[in-house]
Amino acid sequence: MSPAEKSEIIEMLEQSKEDFLAAARGLPEALAKARPEENRWSVLECIEHVATVEGVFLGRISPGAPGAAPPADKAKEASLAERVFDRSTRRNAPEAVSPKGQLTSLAQGLEQFRNARAKSLQFARDNAASLYSCTAAHPVFGPLNGVEAFIVIANHSRRHAEQIREARAVLEKT
Repeated sequence: MSPAEKSEIIEMLEQSKEDFLAAARGLPEALAKARPEENRWSVLECIEHVATVEGVFLGRISPGAPGAAPPADKAKEASLAERVFDRSTRRNAPEAVSPKGQLTSLAQGLEQFRNARAKSLQFARDNAASLYSCTAAHPVFGPLNGVEAFIVIANHSRRHAEQIREARAVLEKT
């Protein structure tokens, strides 16, 4: 991986982290726990989900044997970024990563997210030279190389930052 590509992945993870944190910044605790609609997650539930998914998915990324990872494909990378972020199609999270109500405060949730993202950033930095040879399996997107996996991670948090903004818009009107 070139130094420019390494910087792009790190910057994508940093920017999506800041976007996610900004989406929740300043939200009163009572609103963070409230659901904007009956079948929609609260902001706190979104945060729990994102932090959980990031930890689980990071655990799936591993150094691959030579040639085992899907090859670098810029078109696939762009498509993944778009597909993960796209909120026009609602998706149901698998039970294993659905919110369980384990978070008691917005501060606790954001700290859990920060910790998960710090681990992702550290892995990306430590393995930058070999990310294209890392492998990960995604239940929807199939086999991924390490760069593609981090594109999914970054855009998953961006997707839910938008969901948080949508929830806030509803909750702050009431």
